[in-house]
Amino acid sequence: MSAVTGQTGITVAEAGPTQSLSIEAGNLQHTYHADFTIGRRGNFAITDEYASSHHARIRAGRGLWYVEDLGSTNGTFLNGRRIHAPQLLNKGDKIRIGHTVMTVTPELGR
Repeated sequence: MSAVTGQTGITVAEAGPTQSLSIEAGNLQHTYHADFTIGRRGNFAITDEYASSHHARIRAGRGLWYVEDLGSTNGTFLNGRRIHAPQLLNKGDKIRIGHTVMTVTPELGR
């Protein structure tokens, strides 16, 4: 969530996403309503020797969801391509960290 200060000096919160985001990895599936991290110690914890403690962040902005790498050594991949800046997520997208592949499931309303 972000905030904008209007001309009156009152801070107005920008609306978050209207849909939650579900991520599936193997037989695990988690649904999130706010920003979260993926990694060995992230909100979405993965046991992968190539993952950093907090490897990538999934964040909401302007009603959409994005994935961004948090400066990891081994990188974060979206649909087979290494990302270097935040990338928009769509249902069915594949996020790979190390050997772990996660799928954005149809919970995402786009």
